[in-house]
Parts: sequence; structure tokens; C-alpha cells
Amino acid sequence: MSNNNNLVPGFNDEKDDSLKINLEKLNEVDNGLVVYLNGYIDTYNSSFFQKKISKVVDAGFVNIIFNCASLNYVSSTGIGSFTAFLKMIKPKGGDIVLLEIQPKVYEVFQLLGFSQFFNIKDSMGDAIQFFHQGAPVTDSLFPKIFSCPVCSKKLKALRAGRFRCSECKSILAIDQQGQVFLG
Repeated sequence: MSNNNNLVPGFNDEKDDSLKINLEKLNEVDNGLVVYLNGYIDTYNSSFFQKKISKVVDAGFVNIIFNCASLNYVSSTGIGSFTAFLKMIKPKGGDIVLLEIQPKVYEVFQLLGFSQFFNIKDSMGDAIQFFHQGAPVTDSLFPKIFSCPVCSKKLKALRAGRFRCSECKSILAIDQQGQVFLG
């Protein structure tokens, strides 16, 4: 993974000790790249992160897998960065997969309501398969539309997990069978 500058010229020119980024070409996917993130993304280093990924996109990589196994914290500003990347590459025919997100980082995505906007996968094989299919594989229960048990707001869940109601802010959970619970 020491070939960052070979893949994206000038990539290693600037460094930040709070977030180490390594690149690996993804030969199985057209214009594909794996971005390994190690550290955290917050208000202070998000512009560094955005500059780095902008260089990746400018170099022609628009199908990006962010390996988040060593990413131990993401603030709302960091999630905003991922959203900006999605807006940057979608018009170019690309997409983003977030891979191996730690539970505490995933919970931030869920609580802020962003887990449904991103393709989140648990294995490299699933991430590669997503790019070959061009759309996520869903089972018959999801997406599921249901009413919040607290305020009756109509909500949509794309997968089982925990999230926050957009109306009353109650924390809800939905299991694999589609059952909705508080907390």
C-alpha cells in the first residue's frame, strides 16, 4: 500500500497524523479503488480528508470502497465529507461503498439518519459484487415502510438495525423479521 503516489500523483504530499489514508487499486472493478482509513475524521481534519479524496476522483477513480475497519470515530462533519464524495462521483457514474464499519461509527451514521444513503457492506466480496450489480441486494422485507410507534410518522427502513425517527427523534430498532421496537 506504499504506492499511493503511483496511483494518485501527489497523494502523499500532505499528511495528517490523526487520519492515515492508504490506497489500493481494485482491479475487479472499473475505475475502482480501495481507500483504507486509519484514525478518525472530525471538524479539524475533514478538509484534509476531502482534499485527499478529491485527488482520488480527479485521478479517475469513481468507484470507491472506503475500508473503515481502522476508523474509530467519525463526527457529523466527517459524515458530511462522505456525502460530498457521493455527490461528486454519482454524476460521473461512480458510487461509494463503506466497508467493515465499526459498530460505534455505524451508530453515528444511523443516529444522524445517513445509514440509508450509503452502501454499507461487511466483506470485500459483497462490496465488489455491489459494483458488478450496480444496485444493492435486498431481501423481500426491506425496504419496509412503517409508522413510528411514538409519533406515528411514516418511516422507511432499508435494512435491519437501529436508527432515529426523523420526527420525534425516538431511537428505534427493526429486526430481520421487520419487527419495530423502541431503543
